[in-house]
Amino acid sequence: MKSSELPPAHEAWLPREHPLHRPRHGRRQLVALICLLAFFSAPLSSWLFGARAEKVENRPLAEFPSITEGFGFFTGLNAWATDHLPFRQEAVQVVGAISGGVFGEPAQLHGSAHGSPVGAGQPDAKPPIEENVFPPVIEGEDGWLYLGHDVSYRCVPKRSLGEVISGLRRWREVVEASGREFQLLIAPDKSTQHPEHLPEEYAGEECSTEQRAEFWRRVPQATGAIDMRAPLRRAAQRNGRPIYHDIDTHWTHEGGIAMTRVLAERLQPGLSSSWRLAPSRTYSHSADIPGLLGRQRAVPIQAYSLAPDGGADNTRFRASDFHEPLHLESAAKPGMNTRPVRMVGDSFTQFASPYLAAVNTDLTITHPDNVALDPEAAGRLLAEGEVVTFELSERFVAGGRYPMLDAEVADRVGAILARHPVG
Repeated sequence: MKSSELPPAHEAWLPREHPLHRPRHGRRQLVALICLLAFFSAPLSSWLFGARAEKVENRPLAEFPSITEGFGFFTGLNAWATDHLPFRQEAVQVVGAISGGVFGEPAQLHGSAHGSPVGAGQPDAKPPIEENVFPPVIEGEDGWLYLGHDVSYRCVPKRSLGEVISGLRRWREVVEASGREFQLLIAPDKSTQHPEHLPEEYAGEECSTEQRAEFWRRVPQATGAIDMRAPLRRAAQRNGRPIYHDIDTHWTHEGGIAMTRVLAERLQPGLSSSWRLAPSRTYSHSADIPGLLGRQRAVPIQAYSLAPDGGADNTRFRASDFHEPLHLESAAKPGMNTRPVRMVGDSFTQFASPYLAAVNTDLTITHPDNVALDPEAAGRLLAEGEVVTFELSERFVAGGRYPMLDAEVADRVGAILARHPVG
């Protein structure tokens, strides 16, 4: 009778002819291990040889996870390695070309580090690493493209709408308590301003539509935010064309001008009555959405001259993403605001900055990320102004994605403003 007990030795140490022998590391395991090491070491080795990762999506690259995050260190490695792979843009283009040219359908390029998870409607649910529900791009009618985050950020917010409202209110409180004027402007999503080109059906349609309606019903009234939807509609009707680009997520320069006019009139009613606007140069701008599908596309940009006093053009075109604060000065003229303005703005402000510079004598713009990363530096910068203006994107506000919405950030900046009051 044979014994049913296992041999005392580990199966890897048994003689090869033994029926229970199994090598510790088979060939497949070894190949998998080599591939794993190559994947995670590729960003570092390519960096040593001079290659640098570039943004493919309209968001910062994923940061290397901290060892203090526990198991999150290991789950975060995938996002970091994916974002920092060399030649990632070229790979996306190849996949897009194969999918479209061979199979006749758009590539489903998921894998955003900040992707959108299952479990929509849970305010503080953390998105998983892999985006497996919402596509990065929504392909609409007539060739229109929409950023998938317009939908995914609404369906899976990081903060509830109540928390967002509370955070925005806190900012108004700390700024106005220091004697400064506070302006809050929400740049609408392209899908909000031009929903007519959205497809009949798309992932997240129901939850994003409901959240959009709730957002615009509550946020402007509860926070005093400027609702730009009506001014943008009037500008589009006046110009006879859409106020947003068909393949870019941002508004046109006409949208930037509408924003500039609204902010100026809030500071001083009638200030823009002497302005003279005229078309100036045109230039090509690399559209941000096609790259997510592996395509390279550009849109023509029509820029304008703006003479606040009706005379000479006073615009200032300075390319900046505001991660390094941009300071713009101009001699005072009629039709200009002469109070120092310190502004927090994102990519929508890039299309407005030439015109903001034309009508403000002293303007500095910084990015929302800077405020959360270094509240003390942000506080010192905002303390230089008599007017504090926020331009924030709808998708990031609705999704609670701005770290600066935390009350602690507002309080730390507010403490600095309080030490340097105005008036």
